[in-house]
Amino acid sequence: MAFKHITSRDNPVFKQLRKLADQSRERKKTASTLLEGVHLIEAYHQVYGEPRLLIIPEGHSNDEATALIQQLTDVDTMLLPTLMFAELAPVASSSGVMALVDIPAATLPAHCDFALVIEDIQDPGNLGSILRTAAAAGVQAAYLTKGCTDAWSPKALRGGQGAQFILPLMESVDALEVIAGFSGKTLALTMQGASLYQQGLQEPVLFVVGNEGAGISAALQAAVETCVTIPMAHQGTLALESLNAAAATAIALFECQRQRGLGT
Repeated sequence: MAFKHITSRDNPVFKQLRKLADQSRERKKTASTLLEGVHLIEAYHQVYGEPRLLIIPEGHSNDEATALIQQLTDVDTMLLPTLMFAELAPVASSSGVMALVDIPAATLPAHCDFALVIEDIQDPGNLGSILRTAAAAGVQAAYLTKGCTDAWSPKALRGGQGAQFILPLMESVDALEVIAGFSGKTLALTMQGASLYQQGLQEPVLFVVGNEGAGISAALQAAVETCVTIPMAHQGTLALESLNAAAATAIALFECQRQRGLGT
């Protein structure tokens, strides 16, 4: 293990880490990203092995971070002043450890009967939450359109809590092509449409969820087999005009698994 104590913001390695923390373009160019926190690093390690670099702040990390650092003794480690470390961390209350990792290449299953298309979700926390729900519900592939925020940004990774490591992701897809090529039922979650609970979801199914404000584009609504909505109390009132994208996705995906007998 190599150990470096860096104190200058002009250090080229620190500059590169800053770019990875801030720029989607740099993450795509280098196929690498930063993970913050013990849970994410452990989740990555469990699936893909050791990170390329550990980054720790001067002073004391918490007990969990210290235990992780001691476990990964063969990984190169960088020590940063507290303020420089904070420039990389996506949250103020960091656990005291970050890691530089390779972004894994997506491997789609040979046969997929449960898929999700995500159109133009802008908030990284929302995207991470949707991916976390999709992984928990057993979705086999998630397709993100070009208008989506970066699934591998530090904030999206924090929201996903490891979902990106176990859920096959395809970014910058042509959603119309994905829908046309899916062998099964295709459903768009919209404010107006047939009740979700009147749909038979035991067969192969692909759900489409849209942008936080604009919803699903007219083109994708026209391309799917059925537009569905989630019935709500007081539906139509201003206060309950619609559920947010993450909540609607969770309800739809787990209704599918309920019909398929998940956990029974």
